[in-house]
Amino acid sequence: MKYINHNGIFSTCLLSIFVFLIASCQISEDEQDLISPEIDNSFLGAFPRQCAVIKRGETFVFRAVFKDKVELGSYSLDVHHNFDHHSHSTEVNDCNMDPVKTAENPFLLIESLPIPEGLKTYEAIMEITVPEDVDPGDYHFMIKVTDKEGWQTLKGISIKLD
Repeated sequence: MKYINHNGIFSTCLLSIFVFLIASCQISEDEQDLISPEIDNSFLGAFPRQCAVIKRGETFVFRAVFKDKVELGSYSLDVHHNFDHHSHSTEVNDCNMDPVKTAENPFLLIESLPIPEGLKTYEAIMEITVPEDVDPGDYHFMIKVTDKEGWQTLKGISIKLD
């Protein structure tokens, strides 16, 4: 008499179904977010651009467009002095720079802001007031955008406060 192991057949079927379900739940490479978001500050009305001059005591409007293949997350701005002539690797060209100096009352702005959920494109617009009593001179305007997956893009712009 032949003995058939029904438990082995049942286990093999369950394992096959489990493997099939796991494989079908895998995210395809087309659906994965493997690309960093973009910062566009080249369109008409974008500000600031490389070598922009901003007057102390005045308000200007920051404006840039962020794009991502899947979904954006947040962005941040960091404006800090460049009186020591340090650089950031994102700068494309140099601007006329003042001589190296020591900061006494430099302008500093650090802001982190969420981007509304579900967006692949977002135009950031923010009014920024530069106090009249801050040190004039060379500054960096750093823009960072992060997508929902955590990929980041950083753009450094050299500006001058006058």
